[in-house]
Amino acid sequence: MVTIRADEIRNIIRERIEQYNREVKIVNTGTVLQVGDGIARIHGLDEVMAGELIEFEEGTIGIALNLESNNVGVVLMGGGLMIQEGSSVKATGRIAQIPVSEAYLGCVINALAKPIDGRGEISASESRLIESPAPGRGQRELIIGDRQTGKTAVATDTILNQQGQNVICVYVAIGQKTSSVAQVITNLQEKGAMEYTIVVAETAASPATLQYLAPYTGAALAEYFMYRKQHTLIIYDDPSKQAQAYRQMSLLLRRPPGREAYPGDVFYLHSRLLERAAKLSSSLGEGSMTALPIVETQSGDVSAYIPTNVISITDGQIFLSADLFNAGIRPAINVGISVSRVGSAAQIKAMKQVAGKLKLELAQFTELEAFAQFASDLDKATQNQLARGQRLHELLKQSQSDPLTVEEQIMTIYTETRGYLDSLEIGRVRKFLGELRTYFKNNKPEF
Repeated sequence: MVTIRADEIRNIIRERIEQYNREVKIVNTGTVLQVGDGIARIHGLDEVMAGELIEFEEGTIGIALNLESNNVGVVLMGGGLMIQEGSSVKATGRIAQIPVSEAYLGCVINALAKPIDGRGEISASESRLIESPAPGRGQRELIIGDRQTGKTAVATDTILNQQGQNVICVYVAIGQKTSSVAQVITNLQEKGAMEYTIVVAETAASPATLQYLAPYTGAALAEYFMYRKQHTLIIYDDPSKQAQAYRQMSLLLRRPPGREAYPGDVFYLHSRLLERAAKLSSSLGEGSMTALPIVETQSGDVSAYIPTNVISITDGQIFLSADLFNAGIRPAINVGISVSRVGSAAQIKAMKQVAGKLKLELAQFTELEAFAQFASDLDKATQNQLARGQRLHELLKQSQSDPLTVEEQIMTIYTETRGYLDSLEIGRVRKFLGELRTYFKNNKPEF
């Protein structure tokens, strides 16, 4: 007969009680009411947050955007072809975030920070919210113009000009043609710029949800480096495509449409993105994030809804003119319409001195050129001023993917504004300036 010892039983019970885990795990679950067109309506998610990640039964992830009294509108980050009405979903308790690390340098990724260049998974030990509280200070310069006027070329040349400057660049392609994105990547690779550049690409074939997310993914990556005491440059190409994707999502979510069928908060869509550009204080490491959004206009109309929104958010705009482009002036920047709220305050002293005279002479040339069309007889001084203005336009012409250092820019502008090219034929100005820069580089390296 087995003897039962009371003290032994007591010890076993005490041990089990001590090992008992009283933690209660509460999971916020719901049921799919309706699904289609990249949108799902969920019933039962009572305590979900705006922007929270939602996980579906078959693995698809979505973002809760519409919080209504009897259901939640969720946009799907994927096809969601296997989602059915009645299937269960659960709230993750996490706001949308992406992994971030220096391993992303040189990679091409999608809006979910997944590699799409066939080079395998990217290891990252940290993650960052795709939307963070936005600092209020920072430089944002809009590049605006009609289709095929060289907007992307100006932006990519800016990336090339950061070589050796210890600046991390992020290029976000939103709703662009796959061939156009591939051309930009090839150009950056050939010039060795991918070593310090991250490309976030969601092409025109991508779902609207991912086109909407792509700029925020790029901003989160740029912020990661900014808060690590580095300078970053981010290019959004272009936010109007993101606005169109957001309009599509909002209409499917049955949000009230406003002007041009955009939802009422489309301004907030871009302001909360561009306000993240900043120059941090010394206590935060003095990192910075400069933003260059690119917006396409129709027939030069800068008064359309999205262009005026972005113009009002940014610190100025670089306007590219189709007429100048067709006249062979490239980059086709219209100096008269292009403005900067920061202006010469951000220039070094030498550039400020030569650029001030250049701007004045260009303005005078534009005025005289319009007057000269109606005048048959011009005095010698006016003719000389018109001739110098034509040489100034030649000076501002620049080949694509051939950026100049600040020293070369100052030398080039100084040479013309001081009249050293007045006796030179207009057709020889660019060749002479190229040879002059080569001479200084080879014979006057201390300059």
